[in-house]
Amino acid sequence: MKERRSKQRLEADQVLLKLDKKSDEELKVILDELYKEEEEISFRRRMVHGRIDILREELTRRLSSKHGKDKNSIISETDVDKLTQILAKALTDGPKPERK
Repeated sequence: MKERRSKQRLEADQVLLKLDKKSDEELKVILDELYKEEEEISFRRRMVHGRIDILREELTRRLSSKHGKDKNSIISETDVDKLTQILAKALTDGPKPERK
């Protein structure tokens, strides 16, 4: 995985070489590709944060039940269930269409 990222980074850096030799159309295509990549990365980041929220809440629930303390959670079990459903749907649907 690290090797793949290094290769992608190298390819991305090479795109920036000799920009003065590229046509306006080539620059627009490169820019569009980078916007798409940014959207995909942002989508993956949101999915990871959602998973983190679910796991944190589950761990909090388990610890509070293990220690017999009242749970004053900001996120209710219903909220966690809804978030899980939203993330599951997003995983099957993929990123939202590009905004312009």
